[in-house]
Amino acid sequence: MTRPVRGMPQPPAARSRDFTGSAIRLVTRLTPLRGMTAAVIALGVCGIAIGVIGPRILGHATDLLFNGVIGRRLPAGISKEQAIEAARARGDNTFADLLSGMNVIPGHGVDFGAVGRTLLLALGLYLVAALMVWVQARILNVVVQRTIATLRTDIENKVHRLPLSYVDARQRGELLSRVTNDVDNVQSSLAMSISQLLTAALTVIAVLVMMLTISPLLALLTVLTVPLSLLATRAITRRSQKLFVAQWTNTGRLNAHIEETYSGFTIVKTYGHRDHASAQFAEFNDDVYRSSTGAQFLSGLVGPATTFIGNLSYVAVAVVGGVQVATGQITLGSIQAFIQYVRQFNQPLTQVAAMYNTLQSGIASAERIFDVLDAPEEAPDPPPLPVTPTTGRVEFDRVTFGYRPGTPVLHDLSLVAEPGTTVAIVGPTGAGKTTLVNLLMRFYDVDSGRILLDGTDITSMPRAVLRSRIGMVLQDTWLFGASIYDNIAYGRPGAGPDEVHDAARAAFVDRFVAGLPDGYDTRVGDDGGRLSVGEKQLITIARAVLARPQLLILDEATSSVDTRTELLIQQALAELRRDRTSFIIAHRLSTIRDADRIVVIEDGRIVEQGTHADLLDRRGEYWTLSQM
Repeated sequence: MTRPVRGMPQPPAARSRDFTGSAIRLVTRLTPLRGMTAAVIALGVCGIAIGVIGPRILGHATDLLFNGVIGRRLPAGISKEQAIEAARARGDNTFADLLSGMNVIPGHGVDFGAVGRTLLLALGLYLVAALMVWVQARILNVVVQRTIATLRTDIENKVHRLPLSYVDARQRGELLSRVTNDVDNVQSSLAMSISQLLTAALTVIAVLVMMLTISPLLALLTVLTVPLSLLATRAITRRSQKLFVAQWTNTGRLNAHIEETYSGFTIVKTYGHRDHASAQFAEFNDDVYRSSTGAQFLSGLVGPATTFIGNLSYVAVAVVGGVQVATGQITLGSIQAFIQYVRQFNQPLTQVAAMYNTLQSGIASAERIFDVLDAPEEAPDPPPLPVTPTTGRVEFDRVTFGYRPGTPVLHDLSLVAEPGTTVAIVGPTGAGKTTLVNLLMRFYDVDSGRILLDGTDITSMPRAVLRSRIGMVLQDTWLFGASIYDNIAYGRPGAGPDEVHDAARAAFVDRFVAGLPDGYDTRVGDDGGRLSVGEKQLITIARAVLARPQLLILDEATSSVDTRTELLIQQALAELRRDRTSFIIAHRLSTIRDADRIVVIEDGRIVEQGTHADLLDRRGEYWTLSQM
């Protein structure tokens, strides 16, 4: 049996190939929900705009308190200007400068009513801002969840459009990791990143405007630290970015190993490879640990670095602002508000820097998902042909095919199967027997030549139409996680219970189902549960019987069962092959004695064909196989 070689996991990528492009592509997936996205942005703008007004109002309350304290110390009945002149006359210029920047009324104390109203206004604004942020978070959660649900659907649909060669060339666990782990990582990263990035951008802009209205000089001192933060962030993230790509690549490789080990757990135990499997697991797990630890460590340095640089602006504002208050250029409440704005200005930058590791991890996963979405698909199906009577004649006309370019598996092969006949295909392992089946099912397309069904090239037929005419019973049985009834009914959706039970009786499934506690409702999985290999095979035959195919493919269908079960399967298959064009691939020559024609394939070429008796009389390759 010739199959494509599964590709080994690729080494970790050096770094993200297109970080910006992947990020933009991920964000553009939000466009179908543009209305809700606009609502998120609008609520963010309103909430932050209201929130940044708070410090100014609190600063005004501080001014009211400070003005009242200073005003009560001044003699009543004089004006502010007279109080300033009196202070300068006695040589207290510092106090005079302080008074010049205040809105003080000599002899008047603290207006607690005005202070209370100011604080209530600030409290109300903060409550409204918090409510808007809460509503924004709820809507954003809906946007992200719907976007990820659409992304999962797109991946699911894409997988069904991928050629079998794409799946065969990759480890199943690695592909599953992209569809599951990477999508989950994108979901968490997208929710966190959008919320923080949007809030950070709006906050920085709003706070900067408010700072400029208070003191352009202090605003300039604050902004000067931003380039330093960006340089530090860039220097660190350039080193951590490639580690995040390696982290998810190694995670996919680890999942592939786990899936492979658990799927073949019996083989691992039987051949004593537990230690080897554990050693491989430890190696792959260490790779994930090292890349994850390195990525998290490096990206974790961004937060402390930006916090340290942001604290430099606190020092500058405190020193320069204190001088401005003392000289009357700015009020105490204004400098209090400005210091709060410095915190609000630096906090988003620090948060964005701290969550940049999450963003990098999400983009690395998004790239792996986009790799699947961008993979070449099967050639599109042609328009459906008019429905015509079919007989089941199959012809391979000078077919040449190879799984890899330059390495053909079949060489200029021609073969005809007349309607209602059984054609057996035999030959050594690797001769190309299963390849014929893959080509007939259009899992792969021929490199040259044609395959005709009732005179029509199968490449001109929609794949679904072609495959609906073919039933398969394979050596490797596969049962879904469902009841025995559901596994049989899978062969033809919409079939009634009587038809399912008739198919089960035709395949002798009823003989062992009667002994099960739940009968046809007994649940089984891909491992078959309590069923033997032969019993699972009979269920797959019943599935094929129910499908009522025009063509039948039997690929080593009895190679893994005992003699008694083989007899039952042979009887079921004989009934299934009645009046159908059938292809049988077998190593046991005893199972194909009654075939209408036996074809011997070697190295991708037909070397002999005829009936069982004719081929034995020739004493050629078939006779040699029969002696083994």
